[in-house]
Amino acid sequence: MATPVEWGFVGAGNMAEGIVAGVLRAGLWPADQIMAADPSEQRRRLLAEKLGVVATADAAQVTRGARRLVLAVKPQSFDTVASQIAAEVRTDHLLVSIMAGVSTKRIQAAFPNAAPRIVRVMPNLPIRVGAGMAGLYASPLATAEDVADVRSLFEAGGATVVMPDEALMDAVTAVAGSGPAYFYQFVESIVAGGVACGLSDQDALKLAQHTCLGAARMMIETGMDPAELRRQVTSKGGTTQAALDVMARERVPEAIRDAVIAAFKRGQELGGKSEARGEK
Repeated sequence: MATPVEWGFVGAGNMAEGIVAGVLRAGLWPADQIMAADPSEQRRRLLAEKLGVVATADAAQVTRGARRLVLAVKPQSFDTVASQIAAEVRTDHLLVSIMAGVSTKRIQAAFPNAAPRIVRVMPNLPIRVGAGMAGLYASPLATAEDVADVRSLFEAGGATVVMPDEALMDAVTAVAGSGPAYFYQFVESIVAGGVACGLSDQDALKLAQHTCLGAARMMIETGMDPAELRRQVTSKGGTTQAALDVMARERVPEAIRDAVIAAFKRGQELGGKSEARGEK
């Protein structure tokens, strides 16, 4: 039997591509230590040609040939994929799931003949450009070394936080998983405001992009509280105060908070439905 490669990806969509690209960019593992399986010939060809990894349509082959597996399929496809790879899942496997709403309990139940270590991760889309954020939860069988390996995998494309309780993964999804969409919506509105004030679409977008990039970088690098940074920008009776007054009047801060809570609750609902399907 050939020596297993370090990582196998079951599913080779955009998120998997971003993770692999980050790993290769950081030099953590070479391309010949990564395999990927996907039913799409286009996705297989892209990963093979762009990233140099072995890509196949056979998920069982990847499962058999890798020490650690990343389950990167859509949640609704999990039952089908699990049936394809169950015979190849070993007790010495580390399974890393990036499937939203699929609990470690359900993953374990799909592989009754093995007791793999499981780490559940919720990354977000900016991992594709090396600026992602991922929350992770390790099941009781996962070791400290497993957690370190998974953090290395995702920190090659951003940052990570470890959750002490799996129930918090729905909150991670609401803040980080869905968070980029909130940000993009906010930028759309800033650009629309700039255009209404006479800027071209292109200039308004560039101004908004780099303003948001600089603000985020300043918050991270200084470690300062965002409320304090906001106060530093705001002069009494000035332009910023005029804008913030409108946001307060229209209850924008409350709306954003409520949006995060709505995403959290929806994640709980979807997770419950997923569990119910898994028990049938």
